[in-house]
Amino acid sequence: MKKQADFKTLCVHAGELKDEQFGGAISPLFPSTSYAFNDVESSQYPRYFNTPNQRGLAKKIAALEGAEAGMIFGSGMAAISTALMAHLESGDHVVFQNDLYGGTRNFVKHEFPKFGIEFSFTSGMTSDDFEKEIRENTKGIYIETPSNPTLKIIDLKEISDLAKAHGLWSMIDNTFASPVNQNPIHFGIDIVLHSATKYLGGHSDICAGVVLGSQVSIERLFLSAKNFGGSLSDYTVWLLERSIKTLFLRVQAQNTNALKIAEFLEKESWVDQVFYPGLSNHPNHELAKKQMHGFGGMLSFNLNAQIDAKKFLLNLELIKPTMSLAGIESTALSPHLTSHALLTEEERIAQGIGPQMIRFSTGIEAFEDIKNDLIQSVKLQDP
Repeated sequence: MKKQADFKTLCVHAGELKDEQFGGAISPLFPSTSYAFNDVESSQYPRYFNTPNQRGLAKKIAALEGAEAGMIFGSGMAAISTALMAHLESGDHVVFQNDLYGGTRNFVKHEFPKFGIEFSFTSGMTSDDFEKEIRENTKGIYIETPSNPTLKIIDLKEISDLAKAHGLWSMIDNTFASPVNQNPIHFGIDIVLHSATKYLGGHSDICAGVVLGSQVSIERLFLSAKNFGGSLSDYTVWLLERSIKTLFLRVQAQNTNALKIAEFLEKESWVDQVFYPGLSNHPNHELAKKQMHGFGGMLSFNLNAQIDAKKFLLNLELIKPTMSLAGIESTALSPHLTSHALLTEEERIAQGIGPQMIRFSTGIEAFEDIKNDLIQSVKLQDP
């Protein structure tokens, strides 16, 4: 039996396409939208997610997550919405964790009722909280860990065991962790989702999504995906495959910086609370150690009441106050005003998201430069 390659090697070589004509070192790009249908193994068509570059990239990411198969989509929300709709029908029910990405929550609340699909949100993050919400018509459990933006951790093995005990599928948004830091399939989770716009792309210039799982799950997904039309252009697929070659190096550097920044912020008088699973005082620190390879490049913190959060963001010079996350550059935003703005005030309060919260995505810059930018931003508010 062939030995599985190391993760770093898979980042570079898994799913690569050979340049049979010129012997180039990288995967060639096949941008055609029209392929032969006579005397070929399979009819290739971009909307059917099966062009050479799409197939190669799906193999690469599946290898990183330890999945049998995968599909690449035009955005993270295209991946999430298609995965959910492919596994649900009218009359079904799904259990979602309460601390959920705002876009996912908004999709569920606004689209599910149109199709007669029921849903409920948990009151907490333990397996008992999820079990309380299971009904006779429940079909699946959907989670995120670490959660966005409060970095709460859910026990993957417990959720997987709970789902299997009740004959349900389990689905996770693994975007915040990335395949470098966490592989949910190893804990029995059925379907793994990523906004590939984030760590997989890593350079703030690609919009994409990924669904990974068993061959059976992906074949079921395809039946809906080909109708919804969320495929990705092969040029962007090619760029994403290129970006993933440095995934391990980028995320490793972001992990290191994030822990240093979290430890620094904990000691600052202008910060009330830091949310990062790598801190020993994080309530889920031991669980994170058990199921994560690294603690990630994402953290959040609450500024104290004397700091104007909006001015704090605008005063930053090196760190960019932008909407997205997980690029090689450090970014910061207010979840209250951006990523979770579609939630009601009551929903934000229930998740612990207030106007003083800053979500911080750590880049690969020098730690001292990041730290000094945070300090100078606070000093600009001094009278």
